[in-house]
Amino acid sequence: MLGDWGSRMRRPVASMLVGCLVLAGCGGAEDASILAKTTLVAGVRPDLPGIGFRRADGTFEGLDVDVSRYLAERMGKKIRFAPALAADREQLLRSGKVDMVLTFWLEPEWQQRLAFAGPYLLSYQDILVRKDERDVRDVQDLKGRRICAVTGSGAAEAVTVERQVAAVPVAARSYDDCMTMLGDGRIDAITTNDTILAGLKTRQGGDFRLLNSRFGERRTGIAIRMGDPDGCEALNTAITQMYQDGTMAGFMRKWFGSSGLKLSDVDVPQFEGCL
Repeated sequence: MLGDWGSRMRRPVASMLVGCLVLAGCGGAEDASILAKTTLVAGVRPDLPGIGFRRADGTFEGLDVDVSRYLAERMGKKIRFAPALAADREQLLRSGKVDMVLTFWLEPEWQQRLAFAGPYLLSYQDILVRKDERDVRDVQDLKGRRICAVTGSGAAEAVTVERQVAAVPVAARSYDDCMTMLGDGRIDAITTNDTILAGLKTRQGGDFRLLNSRFGERRTGIAIRMGDPDGCEALNTAITQMYQDGTMAGFMRKWFGSSGLKLSDVDVPQFEGCL
């Protein structure tokens, strides 16, 4: 379901980084590996029903929460969660406040600054509109339309830059803000991963419509700090197990089974490799 892949050519680089972790003078990198930690802090979105959502009591629920728990258990770690909005997630990771961040598109820009395990989820970009909107049927129909642009997400740019559709981005800090603006008419559409839109639609009820236009495959990975190839490989091993034992298929049914989202593609994703 959310780059081109190939890990073999990157193994020498990974080996060099492992060597650096052992040697002195690597800037304290020997303490950076997630494998050295007893408890992992996972940054998950607090504003995405079905993906990552913070309840009124402060606890988290959603696909990313279940995935994080599974991966941590497979790695012999405990897990706790911290909110990571799109605008804040890179800084949270760089500052060490979280050890990994889920729901991160695997894009070249971010891969220059962060390392990624996975992807753990393959999805498609889609569009959510008001139920009575009939003139928007696919991405080309967003020309001249106001679309939500969540800071740090990259979804609006995928329309205006990648697809070169002259939509009008309207800034928002969260998808809750997007849903409010869509409901009161300040914007015409929200576009991002179909799983995110399915979760938003399920929570809000029948006032909105998912187009199922599926105009771009999106590979969603787990961001970690650079220089931890062993930690990255351990995550990839756990992700593979999660698919092979049927756990991921169960998670998808649990969170999106009633949304109308196509759930047949649950094969193990092809990993990019770890640097």
